[in-house]
Amino acid sequence: MRPADADQVLAIYQHGLDTGHASFETVAPTWSDFDAAKLDRYRYVATGPEADSVLGWVAAGPVSDRCCYAGVIEHSVYVGPRARGLGIGAALLSTLIAATEADGIWTIQSGVFPENTASLRLHARAGFRTVGTRRRIGRLHGRWRDVVLLERRSPSVL
Repeated sequence: MRPADADQVLAIYQHGLDTGHASFETVAPTWSDFDAAKLDRYRYVATGPEADSVLGWVAAGPVSDRCCYAGVIEHSVYVGPRARGLGIGAALLSTLIAATEADGIWTIQSGVFPENTASLRLHARAGFRTVGTRRRIGRLHGRWRDVVLLERRSPSVL
C-alpha cells in the first residue's frame, strides 16, 4: 500500500462503512490519520488487471505500545464491491499472516459485527477463532451493536 493508493483505499473503506456492518466509524479518515494509525510493514492492496486499480486492502496497527504486546496487532480487511467473491479477502489475509509470522507476530486480532457474516466466514477459513462477543459495546446510528472478537494465534511463533 502506497500513498498513491490512498484515494482508492479510502473509497473502499468508505463503501464498507456505508454498509453499516463494517465499523463504528461512519466516515473514512483522512489519509494522514489512516497512515499514522497503521504499521508500515503490515499494509497491502490487491490490484486488478490495471496495476493502479485497487480491489481491496488489509492493514494492521498495534494493539498497545506496552512491550508485552509487541507481538499482537489488530487488523482490518476491506474488499471493494466489484471484487467481492473473487478470493481477494482471502489473498490479503494470507499475505498479512505470512508477513506477520515471518516477523514474529504471535497474535492477529479483529472485531467484527455479527451481521458481517462474510467477514466472519473469511476469518474462520484463515484460522481465526472467536474469543467472545462484546454485547452492546457501542452505538451506531442510535442502535446498540455487538462485536465479535476474533484472534489468530500463530502456530509457528511460540
